[in-house]
Amino acid sequence: MTTVLTYGTFDLFHIGHVRLLSRLAELGDELVVGVSTDEFNALKGKTSIISYADRAEIVSAVRHVDKVIPENGWEQKRQDLIDHGVDVFAMGSDWQGKFDDLSDLCEIRYLDRTDGISSTKLKEQLSDPVSLDVDRVREALDTLQQVVDNYRGLR
Repeated sequence: MTTVLTYGTFDLFHIGHVRLLSRLAELGDELVVGVSTDEFNALKGKTSIISYADRAEIVSAVRHVDKVIPENGWEQKRQDLIDHGVDVFAMGSDWQGKFDDLSDLCEIRYLDRTDGISSTKLKEQLSDPVSLDVDRVREALDTLQQVVDNYRGLR
C-alpha cells in the first residue's frame, strides 16, 4: 500500500484544490492531507476566511482524501512522514525544492498548480469588486456547493 501525504491551507476551496487532490490520490492508495490550523496560518502571516474546523471538514468530504490531520507547524512534517508510513510526500510546484531534505524518508514530488486560480487570487478579486471575474467566482461557488452536497450525501 502506497501512502501519500500533502499539506495546505485549502481556504476558499476551489477547482484547483479538487484537481490537486485528485492528482495526489493517483500517486498512491491512501491520501493523507494536513490542513493548516488557524494558529499556524497566523505564524505564516496568512489569514483564512474559512475556519480550520470548516476547512478540515470540507477537505475530508473530498472523495480522494482518506484522512485529514492538523498542520500545526513546519517541524511536524518529518514526524508525520514516520507516523503515517508515508511513501510519497507531494506538494504544489510553488514549493519546488523546499522539502527535498525529507527525501531520506520517502519520495518527494512537486505537482503543477492549476493555472489561473488560487485562494489568494480569489481573495484579491473579492476585495476589488471592479476587477471581479464573476464567471470564476461562480465556478468556485459551484464547486464548493458540489463538495457540500457530496458531503451531505455521505452522512
